[in-house]
Amino acid sequence: MSSEVKVPTLGESVSEATIGQWLKQPGEAVAADEAIASLETDKVAVDVLAPQAGVLGAHLASEGDTVTVGALITTIEDGAGKPAAARAEAAPAPSPAPASAPAPAPAAAPVEEAASSDAAVLSPSVRRAVLEYGIDPSRVKGTGKDGRITKDDVVAAARAKTAEPASAASAPAPSPAATGERREERVKMTRLRQTIAKRLKSAQDTAALLTTFNDVDMSAVIAARARYKDVFEKKHGIRLGFMSFFAKASVLALKDIPAANAYIEGDEIVYHDYVDISVAVSAPNGLVVPVVRDCDKLSFAGIEKAIAEYGQKAKDGTLTMDDMKGGTFTISNGGVFGSLMSTPIINPPQSAVLGLHRIEDRPVVVNGQVVIRPMMYIAMSYDHRLIDGREAVTALKIIKDAIEDPTRLLIDL
Repeated sequence: MSSEVKVPTLGESVSEATIGQWLKQPGEAVAADEAIASLETDKVAVDVLAPQAGVLGAHLASEGDTVTVGALITTIEDGAGKPAAARAEAAPAPSPAPASAPAPAPAAAPVEEAASSDAAVLSPSVRRAVLEYGIDPSRVKGTGKDGRITKDDVVAAARAKTAEPASAASAPAPSPAATGERREERVKMTRLRQTIAKRLKSAQDTAALLTTFNDVDMSAVIAARARYKDVFEKKHGIRLGFMSFFAKASVLALKDIPAANAYIEGDEIVYHDYVDISVAVSAPNGLVVPVVRDCDKLSFAGIEKAIAEYGQKAKDGTLTMDDMKGGTFTISNGGVFGSLMSTPIINPPQSAVLGLHRIEDRPVVVNGQVVIRPMMYIAMSYDHRLIDGREAVTALKIIKDAIEDPTRLLIDL
């Protein structure tokens, strides 16, 4: 008896996906509810689970193919099947051959063999990293979901390898420079990356984008965090970060400037009496913006826990469509990557986005004296069709004042 495996429901208004990778091959044994394939939608990666234990049938769609919801992609047959480990053990068999090759050859040959033999379980970004760093993926311990190898795992393995003096001389990275070899690689954009590109370009083409800037003295928040971070973590089980302060400050601004928490739909303006903040986080396949809902009702600890949970899910590739749905305002923190200043692009259909940047000591004038303070540039990009310049500047000023005097967050001022 066999069971059909079809593309599952992917969420509201999502009718198709791309086969990102097959995690199991025909003839391999699968367990009930084991992930057998990964689908890439416009927003997240979704695993296809085996409906029963058995043997995987033929792949009815290849990696990179577009499939619709309900489409048949494989079957599960009764039987024991062969374990996936059998492929992994058989794959390295050709690798001894390059050992007797001339000196320059081993630099690239084992990597190519390893990458091709594991192509079914490595994402494009991981395959790129494997080739770039010259790492054998069979020797890398995966920290992703179900033990999958992530790009961070490859980078960590590369650093560990270069730290060994014995292997430094044979590291593959310098080989192209020595031989003058120049390589190019073409990798098809993932559905997520294509969607990001389309949405951001659509925002530029549709909205009347404008950005206003300000700078913030972070002294008060840094002092408050240093004073309470230990007792905060002990009580709530989560570290106190800066994002919760900016989320709460944004709530004050959005309550006072409702247009910044609204969006245009046709010839109507949709206002919200709640604040759902999309927080931009970095994932292996690109930037994603899961939504922290009801920030106006959550505590600092509630916001920090939600952000931490989303960050871990993004790293593991387990974000769901529901995690990404909605959002009335976005906060993007480029400062974690060292950004000094930027003009963030709004997240449609939202009308405003707050950009945070790195904190650095700068000379400022306080009470007629030049002093050194930890300063951060903040930026708000907004849709000028809906939000006037006065409103945008006011909203950013409210955020600045709340960060420089956190007491305002407690007394709703």
